[in-house]
Amino acid sequence: MEFIDIMLHLDKHIPEWIVFFGPWLYVIMFLVIFAETGLVVTPFLPGDSLLFALGAFTTMEGGLNLWVLLISLTIAGILGDTVNYHVGKYLGPKVFEGNSRIFKKSYLEQTHAFYAKWGAFTIVAARFAPIVRTFAPFVAGIGGMDYRKFIVYNIFGAILWVFTFILAGHFFGNLPIVQRNFHIVIFGVIGVSLLPMVWPWVSSKLQKKPSV
Repeated sequence: MEFIDIMLHLDKHIPEWIVFFGPWLYVIMFLVIFAETGLVVTPFLPGDSLLFALGAFTTMEGGLNLWVLLISLTIAGILGDTVNYHVGKYLGPKVFEGNSRIFKKSYLEQTHAFYAKWGAFTIVAARFAPIVRTFAPFVAGIGGMDYRKFIVYNIFGAILWVFTFILAGHFFGNLPIVQRNFHIVIFGVIGVSLLPMVWPWVSSKLQKKPSV
């Protein structure tokens, strides 16, 4: 519950972190984004909502530096996917054997569904889908995707993902209506991020619904 509270009230916590951690906050955020994209055991870490919230604090006096965030977190995303790819290539599907609470087969199935729809572009598209974002490079490693193709999509996807959400926060985060309803906006960002995962399930249910 405390973790959820932090994620929904980043507008209150980030200023505290800026004061408490100082420049080290950039290192901590780098590690969070790296872990969320690079470690299969941490798909629960925030991504989209955190990037948006960080971007919102680049316009305040004494806040965060926009370009430091854009460059450092893009690098974190690239390195995270790269590590994840090689871990998948080395470990293979063995980690999904049994009934692990972390390596759930449902996550693997969702990611395979993404690959079936998007092909190699999954590495880019999955950046915008929580959980799948963490497992996509891992599955690419398992499937033996050509590394040269993978790294191109990896770099492009990381730039697109990080720049989209941080710049969205930078340009819209200080609007009065957003500031007054920041937790609702964050909840909305999370909801929109989940759509690529939820929509295939909803679509399949609608297709099975008998016509009247």
